[in-house]
Amino acid sequence: MIDNALIKPVSDSTLRSRTVDQMKLLIVSGELPAGSRLTETRLASALGISRGPLREAIRELVDIGLLVSKPYKGLFVREVTRGDLEEIYSLRTALEQFAFKECWSKRTPAALTDLRRRNEALAATIEEGTNPLGAIEDELHLHSWCYEMSNHQLLLQSWNRLKPNLQFYFAMHQQAHARRGPSRQAHDTYIRLASGNDLDAMLDHLADHMRQGLQTTIGFIESGEPGHDTAKTRSHVVD
Repeated sequence: MIDNALIKPVSDSTLRSRTVDQMKLLIVSGELPAGSRLTETRLASALGISRGPLREAIRELVDIGLLVSKPYKGLFVREVTRGDLEEIYSLRTALEQFAFKECWSKRTPAALTDLRRRNEALAATIEEGTNPLGAIEDELHLHSWCYEMSNHQLLLQSWNRLKPNLQFYFAMHQQAHARRGPSRQAHDTYIRLASGNDLDAMLDHLADHMRQGLQTTIGFIESGEPGHDTAKTRSHVVD
């Protein structure tokens, strides 16, 4: 016999959270392509939920920039332009280079062990190959390390504001490569240099690391074909 005291009703907030995660996955996987028009009726039916939790989920997805609500037109999956990607790239590069300058002298053996563990967690998610949203979250967690280590609160706030845009950027990047996350070795050089003694080499790598990801993603949005690189120099894949 089931003990009713052990059964807890599913709250609207739980439904909202699950719906947000499910829609993020649909966007990340490309099942809901950029520019797609969405309706509450069809979404509620497809997801099997009522409109209350759905509307809360939609508001959250609009707030983080994955969906766009256009007056008199409706709800759409966010589209991204070359200009959007270039702005994300330039700001992200500048922020992360600054974060490494700030955290360089603050690194400790324990902190570097934490960085390697984050990379191992990302690698495990990539190896599993079934969780593209998890791969994005793990990659963001990896890149958060230098901001957390910097002990610079305004910088960390700037990074946290940028992350929703990066979530969408990483989703586009996965689609550009037709895979569910970065390549298994994508961050090996990043980890090695971040653990080393040459700050200038780390800063140079950051610029190159991000530039190649930008070129591949721009190639995808302009051609609509995975694997297209605007620079045509993809001897290796970097995310």
